[in-house]
Amino acid sequence: MSGALAGLLADALRTLRHKVESVDGEALGAAAIASSAEAVAQALSAAGVRANEPVLVRIGNRPADLGTLLGIWHAGAVAGPVHVTAAPTTPTALLKSTGARFVADGERLESCGDAPPLERPLLHGAALIIFTSGSTGQPKGAVLGHDRFSGKLAVLDRLLKLRADDVVLLPLQLTFSFGMWVALLALRSGARLILVPRFSTAAIARGLQAGATVLAGVPSMYRTLLADPAFAMPGLRLLMTGGEVLGKPLALALRRAAPNAALYDLFGLTETGTCDFVVAPADQPAGFGTIGVPTERVEYRIEAGELQIRTPFGMLGYLDNPELTAASFQDGYFGTGDLAQLNSNGRVELIGRSKDIISRGGNKIAPLEIDNLLCEHPNVAAALCAGVPDERLGETIHAVVVARDGASVTSEQLRDWLLGRTERYKVPDRFHISDALPVGSTGKADRRAVAALAQRAKPLVP
Repeated sequence: MSGALAGLLADALRTLRHKVESVDGEALGAAAIASSAEAVAQALSAAGVRANEPVLVRIGNRPADLGTLLGIWHAGAVAGPVHVTAAPTTPTALLKSTGARFVADGERLESCGDAPPLERPLLHGAALIIFTSGSTGQPKGAVLGHDRFSGKLAVLDRLLKLRADDVVLLPLQLTFSFGMWVALLALRSGARLILVPRFSTAAIARGLQAGATVLAGVPSMYRTLLADPAFAMPGLRLLMTGGEVLGKPLALALRRAAPNAALYDLFGLTETGTCDFVVAPADQPAGFGTIGVPTERVEYRIEAGELQIRTPFGMLGYLDNPELTAASFQDGYFGTGDLAQLNSNGRVELIGRSKDIISRGGNKIAPLEIDNLLCEHPNVAAALCAGVPDERLGETIHAVVVARDGASVTSEQLRDWLLGRTERYKVPDRFHISDALPVGSTGKADRRAVAALAQRAKPLVP
């Protein structure tokens, strides 16, 4: 058993003329990736993997990761990506959430249990389980189907028109739907793919020197690159951005730094299949500052101020959470949690979020998750996190922390505590040690007041 994405990737490898590379120097030819995929599929079959069974896969933006994904799909299983640098608690939580018995890392297969998970009809035809932050603090597993994801790739192919002579530079992690579709689209188009395991200005510079013609990133990455006024990308013909609103000043700066590149500003959610809206070159600069217009076969409406999206390319549902799945849709429209309005030219503008999710550098973080982790510290009585606007990252995470009576705590201690328990990007950028949590007019702890406090108070540690 296989699926549409497996067929797409296998077909791409059969005709691919290039090696898949890393800016760190690693490279694998198409035959080697296909051979690795076969080894992974055989190992899973020999271990007794069942059809539609979830398998966690460690991802590090390595060329070998593509073979691992293909092998999981060839075995008829569903891939649950987790980053190789994730804190140990993350794969542990995902193993529990998915019931996965196997973790794949390259061709190495680790067995984590004997009993197969219960049959889940939702996973029939599924390719990926992408975990996103939820407002409750618990990760939500968005189940993406082979056919729907492949359908979206066809739409993006028509929109972006990648070419076989392109060199696609990808610093976006394959653990995220944005990174995943860019990699698959590049291979589908026959382009040369250069993966960036860890984003830095130096890594991007190496990729550009290698002849990159296409670059995909989130706005925080571009802000970092353009912090150097001399940074230029004249060899690019195509720039893609998404994950957060680009904004007109950054968009104009990008066009100056990459004068020969067509800029596509894309907006979408994992749950809706990504790239639901676009500000295309023909809609610039007027469209800058908006999310533009819907992409092919996407419908939307604004109900009670909330942007809602209907698409044939969206998720199959949330793993093991039919109640949340049902509550997320109304008449087939998915509630994004984003507050929106139409401007005078018919483009959609985002004006805020109805949920507490923090968007830091394109990563979505549930503040309650960080609150709960901080409160597990033996010297912490209470904690409250919120996003604060930031020019480079979009938002930074600020945490107000109250120590237990008779105890003390420092920013360094809290940072070290979290680094052993969650991903680095979820660790607050600033800690404010306080006698009490900020409250609103009702006397309840108020996340919005955290931002106000952050703007008034000098953080203890940058």
